Amino acid sequence: DLPGRVPTRLVEIFKSGFSGPSPARRELRERLARTPVKIAGQLARRYGHQLGTVAYIPALALVGRIRLGQLTDDPGHLADVERIVAPYVEGKRPTVPPGRISGSNHSGHLVFSELARVTGKPVYRKLAQNAADLAFDERGGLREAMPGHVEMSDSVFMACPILVETGVLTGDRRYTRMALRHMKFMLATNLRRDGLHAHSPLDPAPWGRGNGFPALGLAWCLSHLPESAPKRKPILAAHRAHLAALIKRQDPTGMWHQVVNHTGSYREFTSTCMITYSIVRGIRRGWLDEKIYGPVVARSWPAIKSRIASDATLVDVCTGTGKQKSLRAYLDRTAILGPDNRGGAMALLVTTEMARWRRERAGR
Repeated sequence: DLPGRVPTRLVEIFKSGFSGPSPARRELRERLARTPVKIAGQLARRYGHQLGTVAYIPALALVGRIRLGQLTDDPGHLADVERIVAPYVEGKRPTVPPGRISGSNHSGHLVFSELARVTGKPVYRKLAQNAADLAFDERGGLREAMPGHVEMSDSVFMACPILVETGVLTGDRRYTRMALRHMKFMLATNLRRDGLHAHSPLDPAPWGRGNGFPALGLAWCLSHLPESAPKRKPILAAHRAHLAALIKRQDPTGMWHQVVNHTGSYREFTSTCMITYSIVRGIRRGWLDEKIYGPVVARSWPAIKSRIASDATLVDVCTGTGKQKSLRAYLDRTAILGPDNRGGAMALLVTTEMARWRRERAGR
């Protein structure tokens, strides 16, 4: 068609009686119009209803439900979470399975530290301590790093937050010393010159969730370390440097890519949730400049909302991913369309954090 002329196909569409907007456009409009609390409620109907094993995916969904209950003044969420964890409280199930040390298990104990803060019940503090005590060797000294790190950048999140949380809950500074030691060990293992994290020493690719985990993990630590804590300063410096590198790689649509520095890779949901959560938490708590980071969230939040359906199915969640040996292997990881427990947990965290931030900004 010549410039200035209406394309023939459009003429045919209008003649057929099409009035628009299309069903796809209406769906996106409805998704974008939802409040953070409404989205969190939709997510909570599907995710956060079991803890078959103490692992980070179900645990974070339960944490998200606790926080949703606080936002909505609904005690039913907390009561249900306490019911779900009761077998561990009663000793019917071990929180740390014998002979199966893993980072996912360490971070799964965050549900107990959350419950310890919210309820004040000592039993939850003791359960959180089960994971943190793995920091000590047979003689009671600190290990070089937490066991189960398997050299993956994920371990910044898998170990550091539960160590910090236990240190704050118990008043024992050995745990916070170990959190800093473990962070330094992981950064020495995987931090790249450009400020991003390689997923492991096997390949330098900065995998999306392999960067989401360090961002989330250090934000979690900073949320609970007192301002006066001597270990806070180096953790804050590492966190700020990482986020400064990450925001340079944000896609124009607001997302972060499956491989952060590879614009040809797909736009990945969980890493975007984790990074956005970390930024919002930092703005709320005052360790990030809203003038710099507020526009980053203004781009990422609509992108997140558009990928969450009202039935809590999701778009572009990278499947579970261990250490890969090549960039090609990271690029080829499946992008999930549909329900996904990992994606649902991360979405619950970021939606409840956004809701809290909006409420605080409104002065409520």
